Amino acid sequence: MNKILIFGFTIIIFSLFFINPIYSQEPEPPKIPEPSPEPRPIEIPEPEPIRQPFPEESDVEKIQRLTEENTELKEENFILQVRIVELNNIIENLHAIIMEQIKVILELVNQL
Repeated sequence: MNKILIFGFTIIIFSLFFINPIYSQEPEPPKIPEPSPEPRPIEIPEPEPIRQPFPEESDVEKIQRLTEENTELKEENFILQVRIVELNNIIENLHAIIMEQIKVILELVNQL
């Protein structure tokens, strides 16, 4: 038993001698990172020149085309106004029909 204790103590003492130099060393300072190269800036493309919407037309042709478009839009506007009036009349007629149906239903309820 004495031999086992002596052998165990010697192993512990030798292990302390081998472990001690590892802990006694000073840590190395952290390495300074190398600077990364700056990226090249993105080049902005040159804008294309603005084209005229109708380059082949003269001023007279433009005025004529615009007046034609204007008359077409006026006609469409008039047609839409007529449709709106028709729809309003239909809504008024439906409202009158609904009111008449409600009166009939109320009379039937009163009779019951």
